[in-house]
Amino acid sequence: MSVSRETEALQHYAALLRKWNPAINLIAPSTVSDLETRHIADSRQLADVSAKANGRWVDIGSGGGLPGLVLAIMRPDLPVSLLESDKRKCSFLRNSVRELGLHNVTVIAERIEQASPLLAANLSARALAPLPLLMSYVARHIDPAGTAWLMKGRNWQSEVDEARRAWSFDMISHPSLTDPDAVILELTGIRHA
Repeated sequence: MSVSRETEALQHYAALLRKWNPAINLIAPSTVSDLETRHIADSRQLADVSAKANGRWVDIGSGGGLPGLVLAIMRPDLPVSLLESDKRKCSFLRNSVRELGLHNVTVIAERIEQASPLLAANLSARALAPLPLLMSYVARHIDPAGTAWLMKGRNWQSEVDEARRAWSFDMISHPSLTDPDAVILELTGIRHA
């Protein structure tokens, strides 16, 4: 039985996360044992939900590459930029890109608030900030016609309600397949209210 290129790459990526995590804390140590389900499968569902997305993809606050590197593995047709300010995490990301042979990935070592606007057709974030704060980051780096794909946990509805006080956007919420309390928010038409 042959293993798909994606499955092999995701297994290699998981091994890299396990190897580097003790030194630079890419994911919470308590979650390493369920890395494949809690982090990789969670990030992989973004590739499925956004299957029709095209154009430049920017993952902000990439950290250990979740979901950005997983998306780049699953969608080699997309140019993916990983925006991360922590230099050690950027070293991990660059090493992973090299070891995984990903030719569609660029690592940008800058703070979200200071990086030049990236005008992403698609933008993602996972476990980065509450939605009201996250919206300012999204607005800075998304093309006006772009789509934001935001992975949010159990408080997502109250975060959306609070964000709508300052922001206007169209929203589709996709239920998470890995956490019954979580969603992937698909936001378009993002502008100040």
